[in-house]
Amino acid sequence: MKLGVITDGISRDFGHALEVMDEFGLEYAELQYLWDKEIGDLDAGQLREAKEMLTGHGKRVSCLSRHIFAGMTRDNLPGDALHTRHMDALKRVMENAHELSCPLVRIMTPKKEMILWGHNGAERWNVSRGSWDAILPLVAPAVELARSEVLTLVVETGNGTMVNSCYTGRRLIDDLDAKGILKVLWDPANNCWCHERAYPDGYGEIRDGYLGHVHIKDVHVDTPRATLEVRPMGEGDLADQFALMAEALRGDGYGGVVSFESVYHLGDGDFEAGFRRCFDTFKGHFG
Repeated sequence: MKLGVITDGISRDFGHALEVMDEFGLEYAELQYLWDKEIGDLDAGQLREAKEMLTGHGKRVSCLSRHIFAGMTRDNLPGDALHTRHMDALKRVMENAHELSCPLVRIMTPKKEMILWGHNGAERWNVSRGSWDAILPLVAPAVELARSEVLTLVVETGNGTMVNSCYTGRRLIDDLDAKGILKVLWDPANNCWCHERAYPDGYGEIRDGYLGHVHIKDVHVDTPRATLEVRPMGEGDLADQFALMAEALRGDGYGGVVSFESVYHLGDGDFEAGFRRCFDTFKGHFG
């Protein structure tokens, strides 16, 4: 499979991150933060420099990952000040995507309401009525923009966001009638928080044309204690599922990129050291 990394998980020093990618034979760079700026906020000179550095190191850009729509709530409305700021940022990221020959742009979804649907009494007493329907008109303009720009959006299964599982990712795509323009960015470690088992449950929701991109890391969740621990790959809740996921992706001929998300450190804040500790396990499964 095509392997890559979110570069700022190694370092926000973009040149150093590319050198580490060279060391480990990684071709696909996913861009989120470069130097002191989030993607979409680089000035013309910085974007030109980033492009030259990518070319010089022989890297392709797999996905531009800004936190579009993250932090919004069900109370936001299409065209309000916050939504407009997110849409303006998305337009800048799409301009960057064309400049960097990147096919995918990541979006998120607004803040999570815990119970979206229910039956046999829950629909009255427990469901956050209207929350799901409220996000659809917020995301719809992004889909139309991607359509006009001939780019693909990927919505991440995120922690604390309305789309936090493969099921909700697929439902968003179906409810917006956006299959092919909007796909799921599958982050199975994030999905652990809502206890969606990566394989076969999560993957089964998205394997038929809904999957656009993959993030890989390992975690341990303790939902009752509201605690999340990032662990070395193969020592967390996904330890028994990585091989199954990789086999399924290969068997289905997945043609996208699997990006390592280096968010583990050994207690000292050194994420590059965390990357180095975990990479061989990552490559062993997905390489």
